[in-house]
Amino acid sequence: MRRLFIKSFVAVLLGGLCSVAVAQTAGKPAPMSMVLVPGGELTPLFRAEQDPKVVKVEPFYLEVFPVSNSEFLEFVRAHPKWRRSEVKRIFADSDYLKAWAGDLEPGSGVLSNAPVTYVSWFAAKAYASWKGKRLPSTAEWEYAANASATRPDGEKDPEFVRKVQDWYSTASPMLLPAVGLSGTNFFGVCDLHGLVWEWVADFNTTMVTGDARGDTGLDRQLFCAGGSQNAKDRNNFPAYMRYGFRSSLKASYTVHNLGFRCAQSLKEGQ
Repeated sequence: MRRLFIKSFVAVLLGGLCSVAVAQTAGKPAPMSMVLVPGGELTPLFRAEQDPKVVKVEPFYLEVFPVSNSEFLEFVRAHPKWRRSEVKRIFADSDYLKAWAGDLEPGSGVLSNAPVTYVSWFAAKAYASWKGKRLPSTAEWEYAANASATRPDGEKDPEFVRKVQDWYSTASPMLLPAVGLSGTNFFGVCDLHGLVWEWVADFNTTMVTGDARGDTGLDRQLFCAGGSQNAKDRNNFPAYMRYGFRSSLKASYTVHNLGFRCAQSLKEGQ
């Protein structure tokens, strides 16, 4: 009996030490408005024969909500070159902040606590840098977005899959609702589905076959015929839509239902 007690005590002690070690490895408490998304593995939707079957995702911080109009207003107040009338066309097309009434006036056409849209990748990246953060990678976003409200592997949750498919088959309203109405997922992140599309850091490498810095050709076989046999789940239409949408974008594009949120690495400066 005594031996059993000692073993139990040691197990509890080691478990506590492991928990402390994990907490220390994770670093400081999550920055305000962010949650820690634990590391894990992501099975890519598409992969070539030579590509790894899984992608390792390191632990990272992710903002709970998409960036809102009021938050982006603070950014353009601080950086006039990102105001609607001042931004250079190389960094944002003519629809940049189209829903706003003016440079410093979102106006009645949008809600202040709704996600900001009509923002380019350049603008989103600049905002994230201003906050000392960055845009999430495709792998990070997909890993976080795969979680349902009750489990990290949301593809095994039929109700979650149904809700996501319903949203992807429904047109976005002209007046977007406020952030935070959908509830958080398993990781504590909100609105990854059901509100807006979101920019990711490496959006333009999603369907590129070689080095993203020098290869602009898409591998058409990833979409159809024999090449699609390497797809993770050929019935995952929302994921196909996301990957297809990302591959159609350019960094200066602005869209009425495309916003963003920020991420941050556990190690400073990443």
